[in-house]
Amino acid sequence: MFKFNEEISFYNPTNLKSYNLDQTMRYQLNVLENLDKFTRVHSENVANLTCRICEYLHASKSFTLLATMSAYMHDIGKAFIPIEILTKPTRLTDEEFEIMKTHTTIGYNMCMKDPKLRPYAAGALYHHECLDGSGYPNGLTEKDIPYFAQIIHIADVYDAIVTKRQYTTHINISETLKLLIKETEPSRQTVALDTLSTDSRFGKINMKVLKVLFKVVIDDILYEIGLTMEYVKYIKEQIKRLNKIQKFHEKAQNSKNKSDYYQEYMKLLFEKGETADNYRDVLDEYEAALKNKEELIHRLYNEIDIIKHLKTK
Repeated sequence: MFKFNEEISFYNPTNLKSYNLDQTMRYQLNVLENLDKFTRVHSENVANLTCRICEYLHASKSFTLLATMSAYMHDIGKAFIPIEILTKPTRLTDEEFEIMKTHTTIGYNMCMKDPKLRPYAAGALYHHECLDGSGYPNGLTEKDIPYFAQIIHIADVYDAIVTKRQYTTHINISETLKLLIKETEPSRQTVALDTLSTDSRFGKINMKVLKVLFKVVIDDILYEIGLTMEYVKYIKEQIKRLNKIQKFHEKAQNSKNKSDYYQEYMKLLFEKGETADNYRDVLDEYEAALKNKEELIHRLYNEIDIIKHLKTK
């Protein structure tokens, strides 16, 4: 019986692959093998997003490579965080969260001790710092956080939400972007005028970079639409083939002299697992899948429209 493969690549890999990673960079990527599978995949996703954001920002190749490789290495310190904390499905306790936060300084120290990793140490240290000073480990504000670390931060948060919500398609991805928009808004905490921080105009993340992320997400949606359209094309070809079988089946039933001829022709059109007894069920599955995929494409285009109209300051 026919089965559909629902898995697609969530991120478009084209732009990232356009950067030829030389032998030195492959050394850094091999370091990721020390991480658990979940963290390794997350690091690869964050690097993908970071690279593509940099391209939209028209950053230089050297900056893009620095940011991308720093993104690959940003969570390297998690190799020394207890696995029961890394994989805990429920909320971390305050004590556990303090341990989790040490992955930034651990990663920084790891990179600084290795000459080949040293250029990417800042990414490991600063990717959880927030523009308004509410991040960790040092509570830095906008002026002190390297720009590439601000980019990695947004890519990191976005992929973390996508992973937590277990997205397999970009339907409703705009809800995640709405959460990130809130992260650009200054804190509403009431403070005395004489203690008002000069950085209170900032939210946690960089709005300019977030707007670029919107463009990257739209590219990913178009990528999913393209893959789905290719699948629709395949489904239509299968439906056309099965409809031919249906016609020969009807002719075989209505013919006394050529029944065997039509049945033999049907067999030539069968694919693996298909028979005269089940081809109709297979056709029904394809037709249902076609309807589902065409509806998916419609909803994905609608998602793009929603993202284009999201309000940002």
